[in-house]
Amino acid sequence: MINSYAFLLTTINSLSEHIVVIDRTGLIRFVNRAWTQFGQENSCPTMDWTDVNYLAVCDSSADYGEEFSSAAAKGIRNLIAAGQGVFNFEYPCNSPDEVRWFMMTVKPFDYLSETYFLISHQNITKRKAAEEAVMALSRLDGLTGIFNRRWFNEFLAAEWNRCARLQVPISLAMIDIDFFKLLNDHYGHQAGDDCLIRIAETLSSQGKRPGDICARYGGEEFVYVFGNTNIEQAMVVLERLMAEIRQLQIPNEKSTVLPTVTVSIGLAMMYPQETNTLKELINLADKRLFAAKLKGRNQIVST
Repeated sequence: MINSYAFLLTTINSLSEHIVVIDRTGLIRFVNRAWTQFGQENSCPTMDWTDVNYLAVCDSSADYGEEFSSAAAKGIRNLIAAGQGVFNFEYPCNSPDEVRWFMMTVKPFDYLSETYFLISHQNITKRKAAEEAVMALSRLDGLTGIFNRRWFNEFLAAEWNRCARLQVPISLAMIDIDFFKLLNDHYGHQAGDDCLIRIAETLSSQGKRPGDICARYGGEEFVYVFGNTNIEQAMVVLERLMAEIRQLQIPNEKSTVLPTVTVSIGLAMMYPQETNTLKELINLADKRLFAAKLKGRNQIVST
């Protein structure tokens, strides 16, 4: 006859998921072999896990700035208070060599008049990578390969909020290819597409910081976000950008500015506060772009 306890323990230890059981106080009462091995492989060689409080470990990680640990602890505590239901939570757990994602699932169960909570951690890195690949494609403009307007709107809103928290400026440039319709009509739409691609490549070569992105706004218009950047700092990048675009020597002989492609740029900066809005920043940059066109194009207007 099969020894039921030994059989059950062997079964649980054969699972690839990392299993841990805690009581209502967060104290660990059981871990499976996968949990122990993962700890040993990731600089956590604790052997007697029953002396560890799972929630205390989450709180300690949260104190070091790991927001997902705080969210996990909150979710588990809410489940403990309710005593029923299921808590699911996806979180990053990167190693020095790879990006990893796990799914935490927490379920309560009763044993000898006590309530315990089974926590499983499943590696979902492959699934997450596939999801992020699809998401990345949805953020890109189909022709130029740079970010599209949809992602620009999401990114700009997030960067606006970040700059508001830090009380630092955010700058936005609206960039328009001068006389692009004349280029399209004279050389054909394939030449127009090639022009857009080359301009996008030049734009994307400038942004190096996490708070900076460029995107195709629509047609021949592009946008550039500069997080934590004032007018003077943004002008340095944009003037270099204009020079590089002129150096491309893309033919546009019908243009009244130069026989090659040029751009006009409207630049605006704000310190995000309660007294202004993201929409006002966009409108101001657009207004200055219009002013650049009225003044003869091939220039930047920032005031």
